[in-house]
Amino acid sequence: MLRDDLRTLWTEPRPPGAPARVWRDWALLGVGLGGVVLEATLRENVVWRPVAVVCAVWLCLLLLWRRTRPLAMVRLAFGSVMLLQLASFVAAPREPPGLDVSAVVLVLVYALPRWGSGREVVLGGAVILAACTLATVTYETPVLENIAGLVFLLLPGAVGAAVRFRVTARERELDQVRSREREQLARELHDTVAHHVSAMVIIAQAGRVLAVTDPSAAVEALEGVEEEGARTLEEMRAMVATLRDRGVGAELAPPAGVADLERLVRTPGGRLRVDLGLDGELDALPPAVDAAVYRIVQESVTNAMRHAVDATEVVVRVAAERHTVRVSVRDNGQRTGRGRAGYGLAGLRERAALLGGTLRAGPGADRGWHVEAELPRGRTESGAHTRPRR
Repeated sequence: MLRDDLRTLWTEPRPPGAPARVWRDWALLGVGLGGVVLEATLRENVVWRPVAVVCAVWLCLLLLWRRTRPLAMVRLAFGSVMLLQLASFVAAPREPPGLDVSAVVLVLVYALPRWGSGREVVLGGAVILAACTLATVTYETPVLENIAGLVFLLLPGAVGAAVRFRVTARERELDQVRSREREQLARELHDTVAHHVSAMVIIAQAGRVLAVTDPSAAVEALEGVEEEGARTLEEMRAMVATLRDRGVGAELAPPAGVADLERLVRTPGGRLRVDLGLDGELDALPPAVDAAVYRIVQESVTNAMRHAVDATEVVVRVAAERHTVRVSVRDNGQRTGRGRAGYGLAGLRERAALLGGTLRAGPGADRGWHVEAELPRGRTESGAHTRPRR
């Protein structure tokens, strides 16, 4: 088992999305260089001042590439430290050379497990341990002090590993949310298409019975419709079955849509008043878009009920245009600076993207939280059906 864990660690890839440089990098570099200047100017007991200054500036510059090349930066940084240690061992100065600003290497120790691959973490850790071992041999310090120094040096690495684990776990949860949203959308598409394909099969079978005076071409055409419809239905069921959990059967019921919004916003027990406004031709939306509109309003209103501070009203607007459907949900709560973009909104963004639309969520200009979605209406004039009012 230990061998498998080590193999897994060795083959672990780098986390995606590592930024090359951000403004914090330049701020950190400025602070580091400023510390070098101050310490080199004000501190009197600096050993090998020019060498110490050059080494400290070098270590500060390495911070700029710590995310994109974590192993190379650790090698260069601790290699420089080891060279300085060997030189001090040969020259035997009265005190260890170097500036206190050189502690910026702790940032590189943090970046190694945060942004490096498993192979880079192992090799970089070996370099760090080699530098610590050389320092123990070079400078005669007590064992407990060496252990404490090693723990202090490795602590940023543990923090970097914890941050990476947390981010990876959240990304995994977001992937699961997107997967569930895809599954739900596939189920809705299956239920709708299955209804029409089943009707097509029945009509084709009836056509075979009634085509008593027709030549063989009509019968052959009806047989083709029947065969194609049955095959489509079978393949659709097989596709959705692979998306579902084992033991979960199909629910051949139409999903909730725009026709159910009035019932949704008038559910008793809510602490906010919901102002619903519907505009345009919303009765002939494609089923997938119809269900997506309902889900967006449902999730947004639920979030407002739970998280809107001092809110008294939620304004919901659904407008159907010629080619698009626009959904807007806004509350009048306070702007607390705390976002609500959790897993529910992540799933809605995935659903909107699958339908070819967009969804944006964020704090309003003055108050509250705003959710704006735009979905393609589709070719409703050729194939869309009117949903019954329930």
